[in-house]
Amino acid sequence: MSSLELWRERGAALGPRAAKRSRESLQRRTQRLRSRFFFIVQCALAAAFAWWAARVVLHHPTPFFAPVTAMICLGLTFGQRLRRVVEVTAGVAIGVFIGDVFVHFFGSGVWQIAVVVITAMSAAVLLGAGLLIVTQAGVQSVVVMTLLAQPGAAFSRWLDAVLGGAIALLAATIAPAAPLRRPRQQAAKVVTEIALILGETALALRDNNSELAGATLERARRSESALDELRSLSAEGIAVVRLSPFRRRHLPAVQAIADLLEPLDRAIRNVRVLVRRAAVAVWRTEEVPPAYIDLIEELGTVTQRISDELEARRMPEGARADLSRLGRASAQVAPHPTLSAEVIRAQVRSTVVDLLMLTGLTYAEARARVPVSVDALEDDFVESEH
Repeated sequence: MSSLELWRERGAALGPRAAKRSRESLQRRTQRLRSRFFFIVQCALAAAFAWWAARVVLHHPTPFFAPVTAMICLGLTFGQRLRRVVEVTAGVAIGVFIGDVFVHFFGSGVWQIAVVVITAMSAAVLLGAGLLIVTQAGVQSVVVMTLLAQPGAAFSRWLDAVLGGAIALLAATIAPAAPLRRPRQQAAKVVTEIALILGETALALRDNNSELAGATLERARRSESALDELRSLSAEGIAVVRLSPFRRRHLPAVQAIADLLEPLDRAIRNVRVLVRRAAVAVWRTEEVPPAYIDLIEELGTVTQRISDELEARRMPEGARADLSRLGRASAQVAPHPTLSAEVIRAQVRSTVVDLLMLTGLTYAEARARVPVSVDALEDDFVESEH
């Protein structure tokens, strides 16, 4: 094939790939907008209400700082919202107050801007403020001195800032139900991913399929991102129920999902080690006893059942019996096993313990259901992952 034909072939293939990437990018951006649309609408309504309240209640003709403070306070996340409301309101209030005082007595100019920024930020630091308050104090004092320099409006803009913060605090107590559902849905997704990885690993070992073993190993390495998303969603869900009095009753359910993070993290790590050793066994054509492969396959089936229970908003207590049975079966050591085979068996045992903890057992209770191996080999040899 000539170079020209090769470039033509590459160019022809580039179009579909580019179109696919564009569609995937659009889907991600659309999903991101969908997940943040509530925050956007909430900020818009809070800003509009803050403007209206400042105009009608305080009779301020141009209450710029009321809607601005409300929007900055609310932001686009639930995490640490109450703290953000307090800090931003304090920072804006300090900056606006000091800026107004300087405009009222000294007017606006070059030296006034320098002095007011130093004064506002220093005052925030002396009050023991965090970085957010100090920054907002400096920024808002500059806004007052430059864009809104009105000597006759002293103190009115400070009231606007406080009003905006108060409205943001009220709006922050209103939260949708989605952040309470998503952690459980994501937890089920993570467990499903573990189940699929185990199933593919068993198939790769049974068929001695090196290509599938490599692909499964890559999939196992990517599984950490799903767990990271679960951590983020869980933290957001807890923030919602702690902040909103209307969602406080959901705290036990949200906390129960948060408690799954530690055993899930360990399960993913153990499964990654298992998959990597299975891939090594396939590449080196090392024998893995059929009984060990059956353990992996059955563990994948039980893991999927756990995911189904989580998706149905139930604690997967029904999987304990099958996991306990697998734990007992994993104690049987095959005659003359290879190193890879024993690493795989050990990782199955460790994963069984992790999954038993997902059903609500403590570590000691879960460990008691995985008996010591009947062979003289050291129990639970685990290869560390780097």
